[in-house]
Amino acid sequence: MNKFTTQMDAASKGIITREMKVVAEKEQMEIHLLMEKMAKGEIIIPANKYHHNLNPEGVGSGLKTKINVNLGISKDCPDVNVEMDKVYMAIEMKADAIMDLSSFGKTEEFRKKLIEVSPVMIGTVPVYDALGFYDKELKDIKAKEFLEVVEKHGQDGVDFVTIHAGMNLETAKVYQRNPRLTNIVSRGGSLIYAWMMLNQQENPFFQYYDELLDICVKYDITLSLGDACRPGSISDATDPSQIKELMVLGELTKRAWEKKVQVMIEGPGHMPLNEIAANMLLEKKLCYNAPFYVLGPIVTDIAPGYDHITSAIGGAIAASSGADFLCYVTPAEHLRLPTMEDMKEGIIATRIAAHAADLGKNVKGAMDWDNQMSKARQELDWNRMFELAMDPEKAKAYREASKPEHDDSCTMCGKMCSMRNMNRIHEGKDLNILRSES
Repeated sequence: MNKFTTQMDAASKGIITREMKVVAEKEQMEIHLLMEKMAKGEIIIPANKYHHNLNPEGVGSGLKTKINVNLGISKDCPDVNVEMDKVYMAIEMKADAIMDLSSFGKTEEFRKKLIEVSPVMIGTVPVYDALGFYDKELKDIKAKEFLEVVEKHGQDGVDFVTIHAGMNLETAKVYQRNPRLTNIVSRGGSLIYAWMMLNQQENPFFQYYDELLDICVKYDITLSLGDACRPGSISDATDPSQIKELMVLGELTKRAWEKKVQVMIEGPGHMPLNEIAANMLLEKKLCYNAPFYVLGPIVTDIAPGYDHITSAIGGAIAASSGADFLCYVTPAEHLRLPTMEDMKEGIIATRIAAHAADLGKNVKGAMDWDNQMSKARQELDWNRMFELAMDPEKAKAYREASKPEHDDSCTMCGKMCSMRNMNRIHEGKDLNILRSES
């Protein structure tokens, strides 16, 4: 009987897994092409062996752009039940992944509940959990204790973990020599940097990287190599710190692949429009076409309260230029923990960006959805339009709030509606714009 350790290992050995079959069918991709790309590291299927109810998704080259939703309990908002309500909404709104960013309180309870109910892949940032796990201040956590937290998350069924292994002593020196407007804005990256400086030691995730990989193999955890030096302002985009860390992540990617650990790379951040495409190319070059997971990018720093829009603009450009996975951003970014309504706005904005990019990349099947909507509009089939809408409830509410005199129009154009009039002309009917219906 053929045996394998990870999805990448199975692909390399020519073994077709259940997860591969599901992803190939969803993506309309020939399964042997999928396996070839997985064996190269260009496609991943994050699927922990202990996440038993997972409905797997693929991330990477030639596949639909996926979206991630961040949530989790914090010291100011520790209610597990409130966050579970957000989990159910994220799943209902077709998020492809949920990242548990819990940093305080009953983190294990929440994580286990999340994995138990979630059919979508689950990610975590173990360094967030370390302080509460050990009930120690950051400086007092021992190097290998960070790895023990990763192991615990693996046991619980986490599909991918963000690990800031590229923030090593060399990267730190580059950062110190090249001052930034907003310093290190990655929460996990700043914690790792602070631990290194407080203890005058190498990053434990870099120093004990091989042991980290062994944990990933044990549970088939996908390694999401975090960008500690992602720019937190337009001013800091594409600077020496960011590029230095990216180069280290490329080296770490190759080391992970040697052990058949699946990898994706995390990226910016805040970035002006004219630098986004070049950054996507840099990641693909320096990290050997590993899947790229980006936050935004947020394309201007001046729109707090509207960062779901600044992020969607950047996300559409990033994904159309090669990014494979978009982390959602809500209107609450930089301001507070998102509410349910904030989450909804963020999810919709990010799904729009992802789908727009898939159209631009000619992803197989992406255009079908738009064509069906266009046909429903041409036929003035309102119910069909609502069925196809990304947010059916909002579309229905807008229609109901302003009813036209004639059902084959809306209150914008009335009987001057181009769809209505073109249909009537093609059917050989009078337009009858000013006169009443006979």
